[in-house]
This record gives sequence, structure tokens and C-alpha cells, in this order.
Amino acid sequence: MLVEEYNLDVETIPCEPGAAKFAATVRLNVDISPVLPYLNRTLRGAIYTSAPSLGWKKDKRNIAFWPFKISIGDLADRAEAERVAREIVDLVNSTWERREQIEPSYETRRRPTGLELYKFLPRTNCKACGEATCFVFANKLAVGQARLVDCTALEEPQYTEQRAKLAELLDVDLPTGVQRANS
Repeated sequence: MLVEEYNLDVETIPCEPGAAKFAATVRLNVDISPVLPYLNRTLRGAIYTSAPSLGWKKDKRNIAFWPFKISIGDLADRAEAERVAREIVDLVNSTWERREQIEPSYETRRRPTGLELYKFLPRTNCKACGEATCFVFANKLAVGQARLVDCTALEEPQYTEQRAKLAELLDVDLPTGVQRANS
């Protein structure tokens, strides 16, 4: 087991005064940087840097791994923070225990920018996604505040290739019946 003990700090998100959302920091007593390349291989959509750090989004929640801490955002309360922190620590430990069966990945990746995503959107500004323009939607998509399925125009046949490219850039699966570009 890599992580046996940790301390948990839970606080309201500082950039959102009065918000009902919390963030948590799992303070570790051990350096977890050796497990990051294994997590990079196994966590879909993870963003690894040679710093070392690893960013990952799970259930609309941003999670960041550093050598001696793990940050978790978008939590409802302390009880949820404790549950999610335990799940993440368990994930780190189980990945470490399986490291002999996993080929580590040191590949650095980055999230696509809003402009990179915008190039593949229909650019109709139809507002069906709830945003004023496709460019605003693209920027929200880039930071994980929107989902690809929110753009209903992409379901039209003329946008099949663009939709597949966006799914590839975002590393998401398309709904059943639609193949990914590199499947």
C-alpha cells in the first residue's frame, strides 16, 4: 500500500463566496509521484505533466494529483469530501498494487483549447446547447463545464466527422451506434 495515512482539509471554494460547493485537499505523508505514470495510463482523459502532476475529471469533478497532495473540487459537503477522498486514495493504492501489470505512460497531454474545439463545431449559434454562441460553448467544453452531447446539432448527419473529431480531442465516447474516429 502506497498511501496509509492522510489528512483532509475541506473548505468552501474561495472564488465562489457564499457558494454551497466545497473543495478538499488530501495531504499525503508519502510522495505519490511514482504512481502518476500508471494513473496516466489507466485514467481516461487524464492530463499528465512532467512537473509531475496529473489532472483528471470524474463525474464533473476536477481532481489534481501532486507528489504530496490531491485536490478535489465540486463537493457538496464534508461527508462527500471524505467519501470521495477515500475513493481516490483507494484508486491510487490499487493502481500502485497493480503496477506490475500496467505499462506506465509518461506521455504529456493537454486539454484542447476552446478555439481548437470551435473549429469542429457547426458554428450555427443555434443556442440549443443553452449558450449564446458556439464559441462560448466551445470554451465551456474545453474546461469541462459543458458536454459534447449538449450540442444537438452535432447529431445531424452532415456533422458526423466533426463530431467524431471532437470526441477524439475530448477523449469521450460517442453514444451507442456512433463509432469513434479511431475505433
